[in-house]
Amino acid sequence: MSDEVQPGFVRIRLDLSYDGAGFHGWAKQAGGRRTVQGEIEDALRTVTRSGTTTYELTVAGRTDAGVHARGQVAHVDLPAGVWAEHKGKLLKRLAGRLPKDVRVWALREAPAGFDARFSAVWRRYAYRVTDNPGGVDPLLRGHVLWHDWPLDVDAMNEAARGLLGEHDFAAYCKRREGATTIRTLQELSLVRGEDGIVTATVRADAFCHNMVRSLIGALLFVGDGHRPPDWPAKVLAARVRDSAVHVVRPHGLTLEEVGYPADELLAARNKEARNKRSLPTAGCC
Repeated sequence: MSDEVQPGFVRIRLDLSYDGAGFHGWAKQAGGRRTVQGEIEDALRTVTRSGTTTYELTVAGRTDAGVHARGQVAHVDLPAGVWAEHKGKLLKRLAGRLPKDVRVWALREAPAGFDARFSAVWRRYAYRVTDNPGGVDPLLRGHVLWHDWPLDVDAMNEAARGLLGEHDFAAYCKRREGATTIRTLQELSLVRGEDGIVTATVRADAFCHNMVRSLIGALLFVGDGHRPPDWPAKVLAARVRDSAVHVVRPHGLTLEEVGYPADELLAARNKEARNKRSLPTAGCC
């Protein structure tokens, strides 16, 4: 899809959430697998009475199978006539048509230059884990990982500080052909709540495939004493996958929020984010 809004169309921003347990991720797939994108596009086609026409969604961050979202953002370009006819009732009609594990909370015309993916300046995830010897509260089992070793949160935070900043996160990503693994990790911190659940907040300008779940896997190894706090940073510096870094299960991960700049900066951010990144090289002297 072109990032330009075609004449006669209007770009609509969608704010949405979903429970990822019943989905094979966000993106549509061949073979009829159930996906978040597929459900919303089908519902949108039905409630706008668009026949066989599919209006394709662009999302801020594609989530993997089993990963949840509380603050996901997407956009869709609709014919101006369709938007004018249906906008007053579209939200309620989508609520009646969509399955209960996905909700659209807001629909509005996007500012000029807005692209749900490329205009974003950060994405914030939360990963939730408990080391309670008895396991996970049954009411939370679909959103919290059980780790059966006691966790030292202070040691995990010490390790996390060594991962902040702009780096090549190849050691924590599943490589994709032609894609860069350079990212800026803006926040990585862990807090144990009164209920004993440890919540990791992970915020970056963007994430590569499996990055958050790999980072959490490394920090869990530190937290339970299997590795020292400086180990995750050493893995990062090596820039190669380490067999000791496990990709933790997806159900503990939730996309909480996506951040965007002021409206007048959206187009510039959209353009900047499309440039392939590289790390600065050190000088010779």
